[in-house]
Amino acid sequence: MRLDELLDELQARIDAARGTRDRVHSLLEAVVSVGRELELSQVLRRIVEAGALLVDAEYAALGVIGPDGRTLSQFLTVGLTDGEIARIGSLPSGHGLLGEVIRNPEPLRLADLGAHPSSHGFPAHHPPMRTFLGVPIRVREEVFGNLYLTDKRGGREFDTEDESVITTLSVAAGVAIDNARLYEGSQRQQHWLRANAEVTRSLLSGSSRTEVLQLIARRARDITGARAAEIATALPGADGLLVEVATGADAAVRQGLVLPLEGSMVGAAHTGGAPVASSHAATDRRFPAGAPLPGAGGPAVAVPLGTGRGADARGVLLLARAAGDPVFSEGELEPLLAFAGQAALALELADRRRDAEQIALLEERDRIARDLHDLAIQRLFATGMTLQSAARLVEHEGAAQRIGRAVDDLDETIKIIRSTIFGLRTKDRDAGTGLRARTARAVGEAAALLGHPPRLSMEGLLDTDVPADVADHAVAVLGELLSNAARHSRATRVGVSLKATGGELVLTVSDNGVGIPARGRRSGLANLAERARRVGGTFLAETPAEGGSRLTWRAPLHADGLPPDGPDAGAPPQPDPRPDAGPDPDPRPGPDALEPEPAPAPRR
Repeated sequence: MRLDELLDELQARIDAARGTRDRVHSLLEAVVSVGRELELSQVLRRIVEAGALLVDAEYAALGVIGPDGRTLSQFLTVGLTDGEIARIGSLPSGHGLLGEVIRNPEPLRLADLGAHPSSHGFPAHHPPMRTFLGVPIRVREEVFGNLYLTDKRGGREFDTEDESVITTLSVAAGVAIDNARLYEGSQRQQHWLRANAEVTRSLLSGSSRTEVLQLIARRARDITGARAAEIATALPGADGLLVEVATGADAAVRQGLVLPLEGSMVGAAHTGGAPVASSHAATDRRFPAGAPLPGAGGPAVAVPLGTGRGADARGVLLLARAAGDPVFSEGELEPLLAFAGQAALALELADRRRDAEQIALLEERDRIARDLHDLAIQRLFATGMTLQSAARLVEHEGAAQRIGRAVDDLDETIKIIRSTIFGLRTKDRDAGTGLRARTARAVGEAAALLGHPPRLSMEGLLDTDVPADVADHAVAVLGELLSNAARHSRATRVGVSLKATGGELVLTVSDNGVGIPARGRRSGLANLAERARRVGGTFLAETPAEGGSRLTWRAPLHADGLPPDGPDAGAPPQPDPRPDAGPDPDPRPGPDALEPEPAPAPRR
């Protein structure tokens, strides 16, 4: 009997040694498996799977601690199906028992997790769990996250050996995470360098402002793993930022939005001149109510373009990730700020290129005005004097009358040319009061009335090709249409489109509201139609098949579009006998700039 007992004890020790050997081998395999990966997401997934396998746990999870050091920014699970995760709802954020390991980063082993004072129970549809083992994961003396294991198979409890194995795994996991972060950082740096070089090439090759900004937004979105990226720029005279470029998720509905400076995330970054981050855009009040969220309402960051702030800032680059994705870290912000400087450079170069084109245009206009004044008007004037002199020699009464009418026509032509010269000299005197800025200001002010920012789209040379009276009418019509949308449409989405193409100005305001009633007072629409008629245009109110309303106001960009029944339409021209009548088109001092032409001899 004694020999049998000794043999049984020897067998038990052999089994224990074999079990220890197998566990050590499993631990070594887990360490090698975890250290083999270089992608951080794969490393984290391998750590969770290895932890569950080493201690035979039914459920395992790894929580990554967020920048605030108190909550979890990422949560990976093993043992739960996709259906179970969907039924549970939002993932844990680091409260209750999980938060206990965050607050006290030491191993925690429990036979019944429900009996712990920090336990708050489970949400609905969560599977029951009893035994618990939590171990912190440190990366260079900094707690990166925690490894949680529950429900050891067979109904057993986690023992000290399980705790030692998981603690050893956490050390190897910390090294693997550090290596993965270094690799990820070097890869990201290479991506930023390539993106900077690509943007520089685009700038030097003469690409347009919009093309360069779209390139910047796409590269920033790809490198950071964001679902959406957009660039919002300030317009002169408007208290808001226009989303000029949007890429990724919801780009179509985000582009053209006018976002307020006060109370918005992009406004805070623009005014403060520093990055502004949000861990969850869906619950962040700095995103205007009623406007579609960028991405899927997850973590977001707004980075100012350039080093200025307020009026000196060029704009804001906004990046947004999906819900559940990690927040933007400090390591990501540093290269992102440098890349945002490229966007500021693109805007600066685009502005300088536009200024150079504007100067060239003004110089060309000045040359044309000078040539018209010095050559065309003088020759027409001389021709008129010659005809007047010739009229004295013509005895036929009909011929003399024809010569007189020709002189009158020359006088009228001189007046038209002088008016044209004056128009060439006075265009674009004040860009701050241009139609583009006035439109953006009107749309920005309407956001408070509507409860959400409208979507704005502008196209064409609005500040140069649109006559002043047509621009005034368009701004008044836009204000009336936005006011009507706020008071009557009950819309959740309003779009404004202003285009100066094809020789006409087209203003379109659409919404997804209740539409235009078949019966009702239409005096406001009649006033808008009357404004269109005054400038030779049209006004159309429609109810699209998809619902809502679409109102289109059109006006020609040239005087030949005026209606025949206008105030002075159809009246014969009243020529002025003085060829130099009208405003002097050339205010510059010079030998002939202010000297009037000699008056013609009296007619007979």
